Amino acid sequence: MHFVTSVEYVSGYKLRLGFEDGSVRVVDLAQELNGEVFEPLKELRVFRTARLNPDLDTVVWSNGADMSPDFLYEIGQPVKAKCRSANQVAESRAKYRGKR
Repeated sequence: MHFVTSVEYVSGYKLRLGFEDGSVRVVDLAQELNGEVFEPLKELRVFRTARLNPDLDTVVWSNGADMSPDFLYEIGQPVKAKCRSANQVAESRAKYRGKR
């Protein structure tokens, strides 16, 4: 079983996700936004609200949608982790917990 440790919006319907095994994967969810709870995510403004919920160990959106971390891992394309510059935004487990 996998769990998401970080979330970063890339572009369009793509997210860069970090996982517990240290891997980083880019998921393109353009073809996966089907069903009542995922329809609102087709609006990029809503899709870009993606964030990490450390209690669920996965990505959640402002409308209450979430996806299985195992599904995200499976469809994700592995990428090399890259160093982030100071002006890039990413949300990690530690950052999210600090908001409480």
